[in-house]
Amino acid sequence: MLKLNYRNTNIDVIGSEHGLDLSFEFTQYAPAIKKIITDLNLRKDKPGQWLQWMNLGYSEETVWYVKEFAAMVEGRFDNILILGIGGSALGGLALTEALLKPYWNLLSTSDRENYPRIFFLDNIDPDQIEALLDMLNLKRTLVNVITKSGSTAETMAQFMVIKDRLQKELGDDYRKAVVATTDAEVGVLRQLSNEEGYKTFTVPDDIGGRFSVFSAVGLLPLALVGIDVDEIIEGVKNMDLALKNTDIYQNIAAQSALIHFLLDTQKGKNLSVMMPYSSRLRYIPDWYAQLKAESLGKEVDKNGNKINNGPTPIRAVGATDQHSQLQLYTEGPNDKVITFIKVDNFNKTLDIPKIFEYTGIGYLGGKTMNQLLNAELDATTVALCDYNRPNITIEIPEITPYYLAQLLYMLEIETAISGELYNINAFDQPAVDQTKNYTYALMGRIGYEDSAQHIKEIKELGEQQVIKYN
Repeated sequence: MLKLNYRNTNIDVIGSEHGLDLSFEFTQYAPAIKKIITDLNLRKDKPGQWLQWMNLGYSEETVWYVKEFAAMVEGRFDNILILGIGGSALGGLALTEALLKPYWNLLSTSDRENYPRIFFLDNIDPDQIEALLDMLNLKRTLVNVITKSGSTAETMAQFMVIKDRLQKELGDDYRKAVVATTDAEVGVLRQLSNEEGYKTFTVPDDIGGRFSVFSAVGLLPLALVGIDVDEIIEGVKNMDLALKNTDIYQNIAAQSALIHFLLDTQKGKNLSVMMPYSSRLRYIPDWYAQLKAESLGKEVDKNGNKINNGPTPIRAVGATDQHSQLQLYTEGPNDKVITFIKVDNFNKTLDIPKIFEYTGIGYLGGKTMNQLLNAELDATTVALCDYNRPNITIEIPEITPYYLAQLLYMLEIETAISGELYNINAFDQPAVDQTKNYTYALMGRIGYEDSAQHIKEIKELGEQQVIKYN
């Protein structure tokens, strides 16, 4: 299983001003943590609680359908194109980047073991979209369009562009190149899928996008490029069983949630850095940033009190960002808690040759890049402690589907527990929905005329205050 090393948040390492007396805090919060874990597991099967993601480790039917479809289309496509934004893309992107061979899309077909390349269009930048479509052979591309509501403006705009081009290339056969992941019954994409005959997968009810990575949203892209989804689900299931433990001394998600909560509320550490020491894990912080920001960034608590809550997530990658951000983390404002991800065993070992022994870099010869990278991590944690900066390390034995699934699921449970500690609803996103409504208004969607008028008034007010230069 994963290991959580939280020693560098304790008062005996970084002092009482910035550290925590963890023995005392764990004892104090043990009853509250027990109640939170028990309550989450009791609520997870109730409609409207948005906790169905806690059951995804047991969704054998979804796994079977995903594997069946992947087997059916094997060898038919050279490219997989994922259309989605936010939770519809970030989990799949993070896991494929971590679990596929590095530079996957640049490898030959044989080096990819005849699996297709995979591309994620998670933005609506016209330059990016046009360049990708010009490069891809659409006759050999499977398009997976992902949106639970079926009305996500960005994703559906992408799909409208690509559907038009697919149809021009393939005629009526274009339908065989589209698979939709959406609501089981309602929404524009469900309607289109029914009318046009697209193959579909379902985003289950009561699962928000940021918690959907272990549904068909994430599993289908993984299966299509040959990643072992059975191993993914096994990792989720085993971690779920471990995190049902209500004893805070035995539950790493509860420990991490409480430490982050106390460092925020008691010590003013409201910036949360995630920094894996592995380039293959570089998109894990992107996924985690959405999970943490949308879940914990809330204006009011469950009692209606205005609190403007939320630690701000920051993305970094070691050792790269030692040379761009670490100076700030050590000598800047002491308002951060840094979570490192350490890989115990990399898939490859790269030796550093014994050359230049007569120079100041000769000491590196005979070592490995593996040793150097983890030495950089250990050095960083100690340097931060020298400046009384709290930091946590999550250790994973190796980068495999099993351990990556454990990591992501642990972070989901950590986030759910954090929401309860803050006394907020960690599963809604009212401000994001407001932005969506304004986008609909600006693009002329019927029913959003009042919002359009409000936007017009705000823009006119702003234009009056603009300084113009000739």
